[in-house]
Amino acid sequence: MKRIGILGGTFNPVHIGHLAVAQIVCDALKLDKVLFIPSFYPPHKSREHVLSVRHRAAMVQLAIKDNPKFKLNDFEIKHPRKSYSIHTLQYLHKFYPAGTKFYFIVGSDMLPGLKNWRRIDELSKLTQFIVVSRKGFKPVKTGFKVRTIPTLDLGISSSYLRRCLKEKKTVKYLLPEGVLAYIKKHKLYLR
Repeated sequence: MKRIGILGGTFNPVHIGHLAVAQIVCDALKLDKVLFIPSFYPPHKSREHVLSVRHRAAMVQLAIKDNPKFKLNDFEIKHPRKSYSIHTLQYLHKFYPAGTKFYFIVGSDMLPGLKNWRRIDELSKLTQFIVVSRKGFKPVKTGFKVRTIPTLDLGISSSYLRRCLKEKKTVKYLLPEGVLAYIKKHKLYLR
């Protein structure tokens, strides 16, 4: 039986915090793979500061290329609409063999809003939610089965990195080298 982790997000940009969480959860749950699933456009965020999906997917691919347990999944970016987790999980259940177990990784900052996710009751039957800590957010009761995995909270956010890049401050060691080179090459996040 396969055990697949799911790390969805905007990845605007992907950073070492994403990679560290994915690895810690992968090791803790003995996962076969962790799928990085960039959203086309997340329903809870404004498009104003979100790079094109082409750039975000390219950066994810660069960030994970050396880890055989990590894989880019392009389901959400191939469907140009708001990305809802229920659609992704339904697709994954059809794509992977019967009996595959899915583990949806979310930050503790997402827990209070979990009850508002589209078709959450159905979604919670398709996956086990894995909660990782986010600085300043403590896990709360949700009414859904969640499992908490202690992780290293590096306190890094994509919004912080975008601000640093715009202000020409260093982000060395906070982004994988290939991602930083890609950002510089394409002059991303400068305005």
